Amino acid sequence: MRKKSENRIIILVAVFFILFTLISLRYFYLSSETSYVKTNISDSFVTINADKSQGSIYDRNMIPLVNREYYYQAVIVPSAVNYDDISDYAVDRNYFDGKFKEGKPFSFICKSGLKESAGLTVFRIPKRYSGRQTAQHIIGYISENKGVSGIEYAYDRILRNDNNINSVTYSTDGFGNVLIGDGKSVRKSKSSDMGTVLTIDKNIQEICENAGRFMKKGAIVVSDVKNGDILALASFPQYQWYRLDEALKDENSPLINRALCAYGVGSIFKLVTACEGISEGYKNYIYDCTGSINIFGQIFNCHKLDGHGRQNMSQALENSCNTYFISMSRSFDIMKFRGLASSFGFGKQIQLCEGICSAGGVLPTAEDLNIPAELANFSFGQGKLTASPLQINRFTCAVANGGELPFMRIIRGITVDGKTVSDEKIPQKSRIINPDTADMLKNMMISAVSEKSNAFTKNVRAGAKTSTAQTGKFNENDEELCHAWITGFIPAENPKYAITVLYEDGGYGNDSAAPIFKEIAENIADSEDYTPPPSTTPPPSTAPPPSTTPPPPSTTPPPPLSTPPPSTIYPPESPPPPLSTTPPPLSTTPPPLSTTPLPLSTTPPPLSTIPPPLSTTLPPELSTTLALLSGTGVYE
Repeated sequence: MRKKSENRIIILVAVFFILFTLISLRYFYLSSETSYVKTNISDSFVTINADKSQGSIYDRNMIPLVNREYYYQAVIVPSAVNYDDISDYAVDRNYFDGKFKEGKPFSFICKSGLKESAGLTVFRIPKRYSGRQTAQHIIGYISENKGVSGIEYAYDRILRNDNNINSVTYSTDGFGNVLIGDGKSVRKSKSSDMGTVLTIDKNIQEICENAGRFMKKGAIVVSDVKNGDILALASFPQYQWYRLDEALKDENSPLINRALCAYGVGSIFKLVTACEGISEGYKNYIYDCTGSINIFGQIFNCHKLDGHGRQNMSQALENSCNTYFISMSRSFDIMKFRGLASSFGFGKQIQLCEGICSAGGVLPTAEDLNIPAELANFSFGQGKLTASPLQINRFTCAVANGGELPFMRIIRGITVDGKTVSDEKIPQKSRIINPDTADMLKNMMISAVSEKSNAFTKNVRAGAKTSTAQTGKFNENDEELCHAWITGFIPAENPKYAITVLYEDGGYGNDSAAPIFKEIAENIADSEDYTPPPSTTPPPSTAPPPSTTPPPPSTTPPPPLSTPPPSTIYPPESPPPPLSTTPPPLSTTPPPLSTTPLPLSTTPPPLSTIPPPLSTTLPPELSTTLALLSGTGVYE
């Protein structure tokens, strides 16, 4: 009897052991079954997840730049639906059939029009990118559902938050079978409505991307001159999110945002030199360009090797005369000159948001500019000076907006509902120059866009300045590569947009960059149905004729001049020696510039050699001396 009881206990223990083993195996099977990769079983519920929704990136008019198209994804319980009613809606029929036969809940990509039921739930999910992405360098891209570059990286936590889940939850029995009669809990994310709002204007961005489509390498920036909002920022060559491998191997480095990179500036910087000249009292400075100028034994050529003749400041800017600005800059207070450039943003980074920052470029030091050759190069934008297209565009805003330099921004704010903007910062500006000086520079830029300029626009008046920046690099034909620039504004009478174009290794500014500027300006004007006012363009100015009468004797003795080195000053009765009896041969590329003076002068002249005038009218004796010190210029 006792033995039978022991046997029964052993059998009972064995039965419990077997049942426990079977339950454990069943649990292990359910938890490891591959068909439940997207399914979580907790207690008596099962949740099937569809793809996640991501936050949007909007332009300034709340037009989505991503999430512009949608696809449909369904969550299905096979035991609760009719196969024939649903199968034709499956995008991938083979995948659908295989999963349906397994009998477990699953999700699949479907066509639109599928009706929901107790066992079927349809989600409308935005596609992150659609074909060719607008503003790719600004937007950036994602990898493994994380932002890698651009706005995607900077605002990753907002664009991919915890509220982006799409899912369906059902009650289940002890074996994981769905209990349809208990209903379902559906979670449809609205996170695609919320996101980041940019200052970019989708229409203007696409105009710029289309205008620069033939640029091998370069950048375009368009901004609002009133507040510094960046309306378009395009870099070339462009890349696409679905061809990243090709972009990484491309020798032209399309992943680089060239709008934020620093380049040699060239003649655009003559605007800064002109501004300093005006502030130091040289707005009426006259100079006779003979094609070159001798700076302590070093010859600097003008691009017009036979010279421009006598010019005032406006004419020199229109002609982009190198020697005019070299000559005038020799009389500047170097610290003030450099300080003005710094105030305009040269040498300073522009931080737009995390991960998007413009290079500060190079602003030569005061010690550099104490070297005569460096100062000469600096005066017309060559030598060590570099700046990014974004910096040049910001400087253009200051000129076009009465001398106020804006703080550039690309982020307008955040939106929760895709309709309203919150956390928007008030645009900020700082005054750099007075409005009268800014108007003078602005009018010079307007005069520079004549009908002979390739930047001349027919449906809107523009002001602009071109540049051809030497690089010191040469192609296989031993021709120097030059960066082509243009920066300007439209409309001329009341500037609204600042437009900057850089064509890397593009040659001459008027040949390569100006036509792109023209296309952008005209297309923006057309998109706004802009009507230009009646033309008020004054007749072309002419250079002042050479004076035939000597100036009258001064009744007031001039202030004493500190004595410069004997080799650089000539007595009034003796003209300076001729630079050359014959002009140098013509070249198809601009002559190379040197940043180091030749060893003809071992000591640069002191900064006080040529004091700036105290008024717009100088005594004749001082005018004559100044003219001799500056080459062949005359201050009138």
